[in-house]
Amino acid sequence: MATSDVGGDKYRSYLSPEELKTTEWRNGPPNYDVVNKFFEEGRTKVWPAGSLEEYVQNLVKTWEMELVHKANPDEYKTLDPKKFVLGINGKKYFTLEETGKIGGSYNVFLQTSLPPQLRFYDPDEETYESSQTAFKQVFPRGFALEVVQVYSGPPLIAYKYRHWGYMEGSYKEYPATGELIEVFGIAIFELNEESKVVKVEFFHDRGELLAGLIKAKPSDESTGVAAPSGCPFMA
Repeated sequence: MATSDVGGDKYRSYLSPEELKTTEWRNGPPNYDVVNKFFEEGRTKVWPAGSLEEYVQNLVKTWEMELVHKANPDEYKTLDPKKFVLGINGKKYFTLEETGKIGGSYNVFLQTSLPPQLRFYDPDEETYESSQTAFKQVFPRGFALEVVQVYSGPPLIAYKYRHWGYMEGSYKEYPATGELIEVFGIAIFELNEESKVVKVEFFHDRGELLAGLIKAKPSDESTGVAAPSGCPFMA
């Protein structure tokens, strides 16, 4: 997998000027200039060109780009749309079609078995559009990703990752705090003989993200909704 395409994004393949024009996008061609700058300013690792770590990091970023922004699965180049499954925390696996019905990446990553009244973020109620809008507002400079350690290379890739961003926008009735929010996790990517992803597993604590969004006192206390007690994230 190339580090980048000619004239394209330096961390994601298949974003050349020609591909930006000809690909069927959900909401127009993506632009990663802002989040790339944010990533470069905040990353803890700079992987050497041609290293396994660089390969894995670019694969993950490209895979995420395709999953979130490409409208036509037939145009995916990092994964096999017919065999692909995605699992979170060792629970249910989702096919590509099911992932789309759920509403995309945020709704899959924030799956929970908590009862609805205890959910600060309810993936059953959010759509692709609403989830993207909510987190773009929370993280206007993006929610950056870096690979911090690679344990094994293809065809079975295991790695540790770090997601981070600053809460510079509000989340529902909770005001912006400006504080750093970090999420660490482990992921396993299984590739087929064509080096396309057929299975992904993520292991993380969703509370690392959600707890940071509700630290500040709600700006509107007139809702009459009582905050749940205890820690509602480890589920």
